[in-house]
Amino acid sequence: MSEPPPNPPLPPDPHRLRAILAHLEKEIADNETVATYLRLQREAVVTALRHAERPPQQQRPGRKVKGAGPLPAFAPPPARTGYVVQQKRTPNGPEPAFIHLANCTMIEGAPHPIRADEARAALTDPTISACNFCRPDTELGMDLA
Repeated sequence: MSEPPPNPPLPPDPHRLRAILAHLEKEIADNETVATYLRLQREAVVTALRHAERPPQQQRPGRKVKGAGPLPAFAPPPARTGYVVQQKRTPNGPEPAFIHLANCTMIEGAPHPIRADEARAALTDPTISACNFCRPDTELGMDLA
């Protein structure tokens, strides 16, 4: 059995090391998104499989409806409610944070759930912004736009 090839040496200068680190962090964040999507799809398939393996329900006599069949097995995952804070880390330090509605599709990376009062307080900080897509500030009655 042969040994795996050794890792190539890393460059010695900080500029290239920061570029490599930024690329690796982006790949990790992108793969987290793919992993989340795959987990949701897996849950949908498991739900459909459970539904498909159930014995058919007995129909009442005389109540057969033409063309009626079982409902599709796919059910979307339950919507998250509430608020989340998203903060990205970069090689030069963290970027400004964003507050989102928990079911916003524009969230990147790993968001952290927060309560409504925490979201209101966070939106008063000049370094924290409301997402322009889901508009949590409007939902909170703050309309910062």
